Amino acid sequence: MTDIDRRSFLGCGTLAAAGLFTRGAFSPAWAQDVRGLPATPIVQTTAGRLRGVVRFGVNQFWGVRYAASTAGANRFMPPAPVAPWTGVRDAVEVSQRSPQDEGGPISEVWALDRREPMGEDCLGINIFTPGLGSGSRPVMVWLHGGGFSGASGNWLLYDGTNLARKEDVVVVAVTHRLNLFGFLHLADLGGEQWANSSNVGMQDIVAALGWIKDNIAAFGGNPGNVTVFGQSGGGGKVCTLMAMPSARGLFHRAIAMSGSAMRGATRENATGAAEQFLAKLGLTRGQLDRLQQMPWPQLNEAFYREPRVQGLGGGPVVDGRSLPRDQWSPDAPEASADVPFMMGSTETEDGWNDPPPPLEMPEAEMMTRVTRIARGDEAAARSLVALYRKTHPGITNTDVWLVMNSDNARRANAQTLAELKTVQGRAPAYLYFFNWRSPVHDGRMKAYHTLDIPFAFYNVDIAASMTGSGQDRYALAHRMSATYAAFARTGNPNNPEVPNWPAFSARNYPTMILGNDVKVVDDPNREERLALKALREGSRTTSSGE
Repeated sequence: MTDIDRRSFLGCGTLAAAGLFTRGAFSPAWAQDVRGLPATPIVQTTAGRLRGVVRFGVNQFWGVRYAASTAGANRFMPPAPVAPWTGVRDAVEVSQRSPQDEGGPISEVWALDRREPMGEDCLGINIFTPGLGSGSRPVMVWLHGGGFSGASGNWLLYDGTNLARKEDVVVVAVTHRLNLFGFLHLADLGGEQWANSSNVGMQDIVAALGWIKDNIAAFGGNPGNVTVFGQSGGGGKVCTLMAMPSARGLFHRAIAMSGSAMRGATRENATGAAEQFLAKLGLTRGQLDRLQQMPWPQLNEAFYREPRVQGLGGGPVVDGRSLPRDQWSPDAPEASADVPFMMGSTETEDGWNDPPPPLEMPEAEMMTRVTRIARGDEAAARSLVALYRKTHPGITNTDVWLVMNSDNARRANAQTLAELKTVQGRAPAYLYFFNWRSPVHDGRMKAYHTLDIPFAFYNVDIAASMTGSGQDRYALAHRMSATYAAFARTGNPNNPEVPNWPAFSARNYPTMILGNDVKVVDDPNREERLALKALREGSRTTSSGE
């Protein structure tokens, strides 16, 4: 594909994402522009018939409900089935997003947020498919970032048109309950009626996967070949699904991008936080039904009002039912032992701070930050800085901190996931490292958190606020989208666009480098990895009193 072809191809997605008008009249950005577009053939689902639009050869279905509204008696309960309907529903408008804080990430990323209304009718999916009815294409199910607390699957960044069209796959983006509405733990407070009122945000995702199993063949997808993939909090959701027995068999490959979830909250801590929240509302455990009667904005306001309740609605709880164990501690979960797993991180995750990091951080500030990584040990901090200056000749003070902090956190977590998956020995793991640097803000953001998303989706022009407009974007986007689709197709990411990528092995840590230079390197940060690991393990030993 030439650069001109790529620009033309990607430009289609930019127009597709705009979506500012519907049926010839002005409407907000969550309604799609359907003027002059052909309708899709009608698709029969288990609940009723749907009709979307065809744009650039891709069938798009927006805001398809996979479960009922979570308002009223459904609030804090497991997702309920959608009520059947008669006639044909037009799927041209995204669902609501789960109630959350009004804020967002840095402006370069937040520019791609539709800012659709919040509400409790938020259990929706957007489907992008090159063809209907064949039931043979790999299905790629996107789980959005924002931790377990914010955002939605409706962002312009997650438009699956380009990926579906280019790689002949079905892309599905999921929106589900978050924060208080998705992770308030009531299962140990209210008796049998509330016994399953835990992790309902994750139960939503399982319900979406169940809907996909039952319906995706009519949209051209293969229900026996489903990949879950997500970035940041979405990676944490992927890791959590891998430990949920109810999700077993509903997906067959998994990808975690710059995100993991090793452990969940304990039932005791989650129950204590729930009791504190009830007290904040003036309620007792015998008045849980009042939680379903209050307007959701009242609950949302109380959730965010200071002082916040520590640990409230922060994410999955090891409740003994929906999540019977910590997700990835002390070992890989049995529920997904046969699922191939791909994971990775970016070079300078915290380059997305707002304002962006300085081009050259003062030495004193850099040392202060590195000393925090070294658990307050100044000698160890100086040794780490010397190591990074040896292994990265010419590195700036800013990059010493950015690269080291990424190595010590999200990169270390990705490596741990690969290690644990490989020890399990039932399915392969593939480890990547993304080091393409964005030119925005004079290059100060570098290879920052979220930057790999538009490359995986082949959406670098939609996401020009993140990637800039340089020609070098297209080659990497082409190779990454092909590689993600290859993994979804077979459980092995190898394809003609990349060099041979071996499955992970603890002997040599083979790592696919994704940047302007795409290559496989064995254990590319070995010295830094071992030095940081020794500090972390030393800190754990000291804190345990051993």
